[in-house]
Amino acid sequence: MARFLVALLAAVFSVLASAETPPGETPPLTKTQEREKFHPRTLGMDAPLRRAGFARRQEMEKSSPLAALRFRSVGPEIQGGRVVDVQASASHPDALLVAFASGGLWRTGNRGGSWTPLFDAESTLTLGAFALGDGEGQTIWVGTGEANSSRTSYAGTGVFKSEDGGRTWRNVGLTDSHHIGRVLVDPRDPRTVYVAAMGHLYTENPERGVYKTTDGGDTWTRALFVDERTGAIDLVQDPKRPDVLYAATWERARAPWNFLESGPGSGVWKSTDAGRTWRRLGGGLPAGDTVGRIGLAVAASRPSTLYAVVDNQARRPAGEVFDEDTPPGELTPRRLRGLDDAAFLRLDDALVDRFLRRYDYPKALKAAGLKRDMRAGKTRVADLVAYLKDANRDLFENDIVQAEVYRTDDGGETWRRTHEKRIEKVFYSYGYYFGRITVDPEDPEHVYFGGVPMLASTDGGRTWKGLDLRGVHGDHHALWIDPAHPAHLVLGNDGGLNVSYDHGQSWSKLNNLPVGQFTSVAVDAGRPYNIVGGLQDNGVMRGPSTYKPGKSDPAAWREVYGGDGGTVVIDPKDPNVIYAASQFGNAARLDLKAGRREKIRPRPELSAAKKEKPLRYNWITPFLLSPHSREILYFGANRLYRSFDRGETWTALSDDLTSDREQGDVPFGTLTTIAESPKRFGLVWVGTDEGKVWGTRDGGGTWTDLSAGLASDRWITRVVASAFDEGTVYVTQSGYRNDDFAAYLFRSTDYGHTWEPLAGGLPAEPVNVVREDPKARHLLYVGTDCGVLVSLDRGKSWTALAGGLPHVAVQDLAVHPRDGDLVLATHGRSVYVADAAPLRKLTDEAMAKPLVALPIKSVQGDPGRGYGEHPYLTWFRDEPIVRVAYWSGGAGAVTVTIKDQNGSAWKQIADTAQRGLNVVEYDLSADPKLADAAEAVARAKALEEKARAAKGRAEPKPPAEEEEEDAEEEAAVKPPATSGKPLLDADLQQLLADPLHASRKRYLPPGRYSVEIASGGRADKTALVVKPPKDDGSAAEEESGR
Repeated sequence: MARFLVALLAAVFSVLASAETPPGETPPLTKTQEREKFHPRTLGMDAPLRRAGFARRQEMEKSSPLAALRFRSVGPEIQGGRVVDVQASASHPDALLVAFASGGLWRTGNRGGSWTPLFDAESTLTLGAFALGDGEGQTIWVGTGEANSSRTSYAGTGVFKSEDGGRTWRNVGLTDSHHIGRVLVDPRDPRTVYVAAMGHLYTENPERGVYKTTDGGDTWTRALFVDERTGAIDLVQDPKRPDVLYAATWERARAPWNFLESGPGSGVWKSTDAGRTWRRLGGGLPAGDTVGRIGLAVAASRPSTLYAVVDNQARRPAGEVFDEDTPPGELTPRRLRGLDDAAFLRLDDALVDRFLRRYDYPKALKAAGLKRDMRAGKTRVADLVAYLKDANRDLFENDIVQAEVYRTDDGGETWRRTHEKRIEKVFYSYGYYFGRITVDPEDPEHVYFGGVPMLASTDGGRTWKGLDLRGVHGDHHALWIDPAHPAHLVLGNDGGLNVSYDHGQSWSKLNNLPVGQFTSVAVDAGRPYNIVGGLQDNGVMRGPSTYKPGKSDPAAWREVYGGDGGTVVIDPKDPNVIYAASQFGNAARLDLKAGRREKIRPRPELSAAKKEKPLRYNWITPFLLSPHSREILYFGANRLYRSFDRGETWTALSDDLTSDREQGDVPFGTLTTIAESPKRFGLVWVGTDEGKVWGTRDGGGTWTDLSAGLASDRWITRVVASAFDEGTVYVTQSGYRNDDFAAYLFRSTDYGHTWEPLAGGLPAEPVNVVREDPKARHLLYVGTDCGVLVSLDRGKSWTALAGGLPHVAVQDLAVHPRDGDLVLATHGRSVYVADAAPLRKLTDEAMAKPLVALPIKSVQGDPGRGYGEHPYLTWFRDEPIVRVAYWSGGAGAVTVTIKDQNGSAWKQIADTAQRGLNVVEYDLSADPKLADAAEAVARAKALEEKARAAKGRAEPKPPAEEEEEDAEEEAAVKPPATSGKPLLDADLQQLLADPLHASRKRYLPPGRYSVEIASGGRADKTALVVKPPKDDGSAAEEESGR
């Protein structure tokens, strides 16, 4: 019987998984049809307008009255970030330079023990490639703009050159090239440089192809040009005959709704005269509409041998079996597509139920009922197939050829594919994301190329093996081979850097760079608070706001959810409950304490009574906890859903809120942002990728299109409901996907019926997020593709915040309600935090005054600080930091004096004020002479009080329970005595004295102090509370009162 069942199932699944289109399904478009339907000719913003935007930012940063507000990096580091290039100079192989997709350029001189960023002040941190112009690594050429053509491959601003090891930079042109794939320096003449420029990603433009300079970047000549859709992605040079060059061109076009990965412009070219003339190579290389990205490598030991890795987007021949990696007798989506209704009805119920659960069909759908409906003609196999439409699955399950490696041994005249078998599960459908191939400098048969895994061949590409071992992240983009010791490899991927000294047989990870590509951020109410955020290809991570890169344990940040991290929400009552999502809405409710994870993504209905169309989910799918109840969750697909039970069940609140246009290969027509008014339940706004804003005042009963007055067709990045006024709502839009770099920011005070533009004072940078400070009506923050800005007057004017912050994209931000900290989710440099609480007091009234002392957060004191510390183990020591902030109406000398409640001074600090916000970082230290005098006064007062108490004049003792309740507050605010020590008589004091007391650094003991700011005859003061350590060693951080 078992043998018969296997034979039956084999017959049922006999339709081969091939490129043949199953009956009833629409054949896929050809690449020509795809180009005509989804990619009409469009143009982007002119480069001079974009350059003017950065010049405006520089002016704002230079003149900012808030320059003293400093950001600090809080990690994470452990996960790394997307690397695009890595190199070292021939004379200093331990001095690596690494370029990140959106995290800038970094250098190490000690094999990765520590790193220095080199590019933070330039107009962009998005890099494509770089080259060293001399053996010492002092001349560096950087091509900006990541060439991997992903969803967040930001456009660069041209080619930069440094001649002092990266200390200073000069933009030397090609400012409209946007994305650069390779930079080559002629080994004979460091002033001769070649650049492979891809051009715009979303629009057409002429500045693309191969460019050459012979005067160190002063002028450029376009050496190779195909057309305004085709750029140059790779470029290699014959090391023995440097006039011989090979270039790979790539035709590609991205739109918000489709990515055309290939085209007839893609190919390999050769020049034998240093780029003056070029000849397209054939001789066995694939050609035509389906040729995608190509990577090239020359064998240095035998330059007539070249390798090319090709992303072949052609559909596989009809009848070719696709390896599903699934045992026989099981149902898969591919096998389902080959069945008709009659064949499906012959399947075993248990097999069908396993399939339904594995592929996330509605929980109520069971095999028995499904077959009953199918026999009655109410449900078809086609309905089951349609339900399976899933953008994430489409990335991995397809019928295209994928990666191929070709080789020539005669300098490109003839080529052959090196392998007989398909190279499966390396490129999948997104070979555009990879495309680097590298040859061992001593062995022309030893080849490496990267995709999702890293592969190596020692037989010239005939066979391949994977090199991804424990600790090696997937998605590989760069490989450097030490020319003197080819076993030494440095590998760059979406998880940062790995190093091998044995040809990739083992790897170590360099996880000490804060270069995470965050997409979202949320904060909890802990003391200190935790930060949670989603990261590109590094899941969702959680870590402490007190993290210090290079000092804290990297494991303090940990991954709590996988995939490409997206939206995150923290339960306001239980910080261990986190709602998190990866790509395309794969969301879950996590209970970190209990270790539970529940899927919560709403799905369309599939029953005989109701067959809904498949839902479309954005890559970063929005969801939101209602501000009115932690049980109520909103979720956006192309419709808005609501759950009253934390995502267990869902109800659609709308029909499709998009135009439901014909779909390309990227889900489009989706919700991108959701907001509910904290002032009124059911008052909800949503934004879409089509540039639409919709609103409902009755919880989804009726919807109104509120898009009139907004920028047409520009992606809605945020809709934010005001915490102060019911009808006030903010909207940000981004033209990033249109190569439009203007700033779009609007506010409505009438529920969205009319819109007021607020972007007038902003630089030309796409805006990703706007937030109010929930405790200060006048404060607004915006995050852009180049940083963060603040308005102190609710959007009338804007000020740059740039202290300690590189020019990195800020995709999300949060204002901590209690602490007032500004927390930035950057896409390339992990998370930054600034103590922005002083800005809450910077109203127009306050800034009109000549001098204002601003509130200070309380801080933990320690009477034992300075004792018991090892004199040499100092890496873990942290001096306390109190940020004394004040506003000054003009420049001048300032004195900051710290006084106790007796009026005794403990410390005086001299400062020079600038007009605007000023911050003095104070380490709680005390001047020894002032401290001795203050302690003497405190002892005298304490002895007086003791004497009065002895005579019965003390206050009545409070009840025991009151005394216990007030203990902590009393300890925090009572005047300091002898550094927190009990009073001693003179003899005991002498016997227990510290003989080195006079030479030790002194600190303020716990207590309440006054911080007085004085300048030019004017003065103001604020309070500072130094709290004693708690039993668990922690201390609350609260704002001190005035």
